[in-house]
Amino acid sequence: MLRFIHAADFHLDSAFAALTPRQAAARRRESRELPVRLANYVNQNNIDLVLLAGDLFDSAASYRDTAEELSAALGQMEAQVYIAPGNHDWYGPGSPYLTVKWPENVHIFTQPRLETMEWPEKNLALHGAAFTHGEQADGFLTGFTAPADGKLHIGLLHGEIDPSEARYDPIRKEEIAASGLAYLALGHIHKRAEPLTFGGTVCAWPGCPEGRGFDELGEKGFYSGTIDDSGKVSLTFVPFARRRYEILTVDVTDQDPRAAIEAALPADTAQDLYRILLTGETGEGGVHTDALKAALADRFYALELRDRTRLAEDLLAKAEEDSLRGLFLRDLKQQLAQAQTEEDRQRVTMAARFGSCRELVMLSPKKCSTSSIAPVMPTGISCPSSAS
Repeated sequence: MLRFIHAADFHLDSAFAALTPRQAAARRRESRELPVRLANYVNQNNIDLVLLAGDLFDSAASYRDTAEELSAALGQMEAQVYIAPGNHDWYGPGSPYLTVKWPENVHIFTQPRLETMEWPEKNLALHGAAFTHGEQADGFLTGFTAPADGKLHIGLLHGEIDPSEARYDPIRKEEIAASGLAYLALGHIHKRAEPLTFGGTVCAWPGCPEGRGFDELGEKGFYSGTIDDSGKVSLTFVPFARRRYEILTVDVTDQDPRAAIEAALPADTAQDLYRILLTGETGEGGVHTDALKAALADRFYALELRDRTRLAEDLLAKAEEDSLRGLFLRDLKQQLAQAQTEEDRQRVTMAARFGSCRELVMLSPKKCSTSSIAPVMPTGISCPSSAS
């Protein structure tokens, strides 16, 4: 029985640009601690084999101290470690895979074609390849079939299955089915995929072990697996992220926004990063997001609020008033009806709120001009002229 873990896409030294400088620096430190935590898991769970399917660094020219810390952590593992560099951390001049000394238990694929590394004690053959540039149009698995020699054959690649564009090691389903591999460990896709089987080969993407933005949501981690003597593969997903990115939509119609958000939240969010989308109907003032964010800040590691509410129907009904406010709202109501995208609709809604009906009522027709209102209006929206 062979025990292994399969991880990928650490993207060490990512910028975390959407966070504050202090939070971004803290997240980079946390990401550098990931390999040490992983080493502890490996040693505590008697793992034999560690498969790392590329993009361990966010670029091919990562900080040297980051690479040295990774090397040290992998060297602590009481397991054999295999790495297939990907499109971000491709193998080439200046690469940390060349400039840093790696421990004896770490084996790095270096060629832009399939290589085979054997582990005789386990009757195991590992087949992998390295990106040597930022793109790889030719599929590494093309034309490969493992020999029927009684060994256990495993593949380790950074790539995509049947992509629309051949840029990142395109792999065809029929190639996997013909490969003769017991398991194909893949990287590149940051969202975990349930294991797939083509022919007699099981393959999977574990996703990234830590989310880096709101395009990498939910639980993150790696696969832990076993392969028995017959070649049967069993996989279990291991959640491992310190923090989660989540997007939550909250309808605040006829509700206090803070109370609506707190009612929708799970119990413990203090370690996580949330984007909350406020929807539903509100009055002309909308939601005061700055004050709301300040009131809720302690509930999260980081919080982003987006007001996606729309104008209440009773406010739009005032467009029929024979007043300056009615004139203003009629113009906006027409633009709202003509809006082609959600962005356009939000822009018109903002215009109604920035237009502040109370202020408009106080303005005389003589004073209400595009120039007097335009400075606070979103681009492309103006106050209707009193001369019309």
